[in-house]
Amino acid sequence: MTPSDRYLTYMGAGPRKVAHWEHWSCPDAETHLTGIDYYDHPRLCRIRLAELYPELGLGVPETDDPRPRPELDLGAHSSSGDADGRHHVRWGDGETWHWDWGHACKSLDEVFAYSPLESADYSAIPVVESRDYRDEEALYRLYRSYYPAEWGDEAPEGSDAGTGFYNTMFMWPLLVFGWELFMEACLDPRFDRVMEEFAEINRRVFRTFARLPIQFIVCHDDIVNTRGPVCSRAWMHKHIFPRYEEFWSIARAAGKRIIFMSDGRMDAYADDVMACGATGIVTEPYTDFKAIARRHPDCVLAGEGDNRVLTRNDPDEIRAMVASMAETARMSGGYFMCVGNHIPWNVTPQGIERYLACSRELAIR
Repeated sequence: MTPSDRYLTYMGAGPRKVAHWEHWSCPDAETHLTGIDYYDHPRLCRIRLAELYPELGLGVPETDDPRPRPELDLGAHSSSGDADGRHHVRWGDGETWHWDWGHACKSLDEVFAYSPLESADYSAIPVVESRDYRDEEALYRLYRSYYPAEWGDEAPEGSDAGTGFYNTMFMWPLLVFGWELFMEACLDPRFDRVMEEFAEINRRVFRTFARLPIQFIVCHDDIVNTRGPVCSRAWMHKHIFPRYEEFWSIARAAGKRIIFMSDGRMDAYADDVMACGATGIVTEPYTDFKAIARRHPDCVLAGEGDNRVLTRNDPDEIRAMVASMAETARMSGGYFMCVGNHIPWNVTPQGIERYLACSRELAIR
């Protein structure tokens, strides 16, 4: 198999033309770029987009059945409510949804009494990774079914086959208990047992991943926000980073590479994550990407682009941003062009077009 640009970049040997890894959900931009209405002809639109911008690597729908147009926008109908009084806003070609964070427990006493292992069948519980974790062999069979049987135990040489896991550790208590109870409980010694039981669930996950015919694992945990760390360094070094090192060592021993993903500003914890065995970091433009590139040569880096720049649609500002991103790319063979805070539905299509044009011109190693 001829290695793809994505594979080469994952390996820190990025091609001369810098590859893209975009978080994309902007139907209006697809219509603008292709001249084909996304809602009337979603398949034809994506086929044409793939012809014009193959670097985006976006999937193509199986059918060309028309899609309903969203009723929500930035005007008078900017949100809607549901039966529980929760609001929804537009997202991509539809609407946002809700995770029922914190419904498992109503008080701190319930948090401290909660057993993740006794509740290990999360298949009907909205925690993003909603699966049954009781039987590790059954978990392996589920994940193995996602890859061709003829691959056996290893992905083809040069393949960028991978998997991802959203609840690498920090997200488990956040999603199960909600922010408020998690923050109230996390410093109490009684919470240590709860975290260890979540860790045992993830040992099963990473032992499963180690057996899969894949090359890469994207591990997600929102351990920071746009201002930086959520929890102290001491807490992270007690409950999170040692578990990353343990889990990732299981996968790395089987030849897998770990790419860490977090929203927010990763400066404070980038070195810790890399020390735990990550190959690189995908995050948001609040982070100093050049500093990470200097300290960790050719590590995977993605997310330096800023959607606020695209939305302002100032040609000079977009060009300057892309030029700065290209400078970072020349510091790291693992760098991807990536708008880290997403390309959602309300980003200016013309700004996106300018970004892609500037990337083709300037994002060269």
